[in-house]
Amino acid sequence: MNLDSRRLVFLIMFVSVGVIFGIRLFYMQVVDDKWIERAGEVAKRKVDVKPPRGILYDRNGQKVVSNKTYYNLMFVEDNIEDLDTNAFSELIGISKDSIRKRFEAIRKSLDRKTKSKYTGNDTIVNDYRSYLPYAFLTELSADEVAQIAVDLPNFKGFYEEPMSMRNYPFPYGANIFGYLNEIRPHELNADRYFYSVGDFIGRSGLERYYEHELRGQKGVHMILTSARGRAVDNFADGKLDTNALQGPPLHLGLDIDIQGYGEKLMQNKLGAIVAIEPSSGEILALVSAPNYDPNLMVGARNIRKNYMKLYEDSLRPFFPRPLAAEYPPGSILKTVQALIGLQEGVIDEETGFPCNKALVGCHNHPNAQNVSQAIQFSCNPYFYYEVKRIIQQGKKESIFKDAAVGLELWEDYMNSFGLGVKPETDIYGLRGGVIPNVEFYNRWYGENRWAFSTIRSNSIGQGEVKLTPLQMANLAAIMANKGYYYEPHFVKSIGESGPLDRFTKKKYTKVDREHFDCVLEGMRKVVNEAGGTARRARIHDIVVAGKTGTSQNPHGEDHSVFMAFAPYDKPKIAIAVFVENAGFGGTWAAPIASLMIEKYLRGHISEESKRKEKRILEGDLIHER
Repeated sequence: MNLDSRRLVFLIMFVSVGVIFGIRLFYMQVVDDKWIERAGEVAKRKVDVKPPRGILYDRNGQKVVSNKTYYNLMFVEDNIEDLDTNAFSELIGISKDSIRKRFEAIRKSLDRKTKSKYTGNDTIVNDYRSYLPYAFLTELSADEVAQIAVDLPNFKGFYEEPMSMRNYPFPYGANIFGYLNEIRPHELNADRYFYSVGDFIGRSGLERYYEHELRGQKGVHMILTSARGRAVDNFADGKLDTNALQGPPLHLGLDIDIQGYGEKLMQNKLGAIVAIEPSSGEILALVSAPNYDPNLMVGARNIRKNYMKLYEDSLRPFFPRPLAAEYPPGSILKTVQALIGLQEGVIDEETGFPCNKALVGCHNHPNAQNVSQAIQFSCNPYFYYEVKRIIQQGKKESIFKDAAVGLELWEDYMNSFGLGVKPETDIYGLRGGVIPNVEFYNRWYGENRWAFSTIRSNSIGQGEVKLTPLQMANLAAIMANKGYYYEPHFVKSIGESGPLDRFTKKKYTKVDREHFDCVLEGMRKVVNEAGGTARRARIHDIVVAGKTGTSQNPHGEDHSVFMAFAPYDKPKIAIAVFVENAGFGGTWAAPIASLMIEKYLRGHISEESKRKEKRILEGDLIHER
């Protein structure tokens, strides 16, 4: 080979090497962004600073949801020196084999799938870095950390790090507050700005509904790092750091003492209690029975231990009965039927009907001579006659078409009372009940193939009508307010900014205020006069107005229903109680409601009511039935 040929070969080799290095450098700097990330990681690192979650207070300023300090046992693999696994195992109380498996699990948990830019196939990338800190054990209590703190410095590379978790000073309100759980991948992808792997978010209840408020605002701490990832110094003297801001407190309308009392009254019973302040729509208590201690669902360790036990419990403690259980309301719906009839002019205050048991069954009582007595005696035939006049007003020659017109009118009235529509309450899991309409019955029977006689059971709150206990309590609030209500809600103020706007607006029914007096007088007589169906709801020196209901149950004993408000002249509390499989409304639901009312208004139970209280507290309807 001559000299010129050798020069050409060397030139080609030199150019080829240059091109290869140039392409590789271009790929590293432009195409493959992991090298950009790595260069930034070596120079500086952004550390997110998560704030503690906002605190929840009840209406009396008692802290009902707070934060408690727990600890994670952290490690940095590069800092571990000659780990004595026997001694370490004895210190933390787990086996040597579990220690090995824990290290493997941490590495595996950081694996992620990525698509190759060359083949398009999925490849596994391990993001584990031996110079970064990871949690070896999580959620250690202060007592658990205290047991290992003295000897922990003997194990280089391990240290404890504080963390904040929820704490419930009162063992009540689990269905209200909800719980936190580790974030899921799709939730993480939706808001990577705030969340990172391992974070906890609101999973149910108020924790979920007000997640964005409660989580606060994260801060950022910028640090300089060495090539091995060790912190060297603050970046730019901390000028780029931002402080984490705790979420604002939530001030609730809830009275935790009344909530707890209600949960005690409902022990060994199935059902719900909902109490509302009529003048604001604030929920004073929302009891779902059975319930559970919210502390059982604090942290991943407790959730793993308790979730399936609660989920598989046949009594369904996770199911929010006040919000989602749809029950036949029974006779409490007669109050609304009377008001619609008065507004439509098909009856007046002095209208009477005979108690004709041939039409529909009823208990023995005198004939109702007016609307107040019809409510007082809870006369079924009276409301058969009255609702027939609402539905069949003779606006169409065909009774079938006439019934359709009447039912549309009736449905519109019912919706104005918040029935058959989902409430806008600040919590998830709500249902709207069932107010059957024309489309409903056309699907069942066919168009123009049904009339009032087909759907007459709706007139006494049976048939296809269904309400949730929350709607029943709101109905009691409407009665107390004589025709209007505020959407029931838990949070009366987010920090100092007040409630959400929609909770400050009055909603009016389609019934004029003037028609309420005779119905309310009937409700007063239900509790306080002979012939009333709720004598067990009486309270000494407090005038209660209420309405009982006995909700038919095809699967067993009837359900016991009662709604009420008090005091009669200046209502401060409206309440509904629903006790499953408990029989007549005046037997169980009414006395439970009266005890809740007395506890709220007086702050204690009087001697006259102690016997009633003892009976309710000792009542075990689950095992008896």
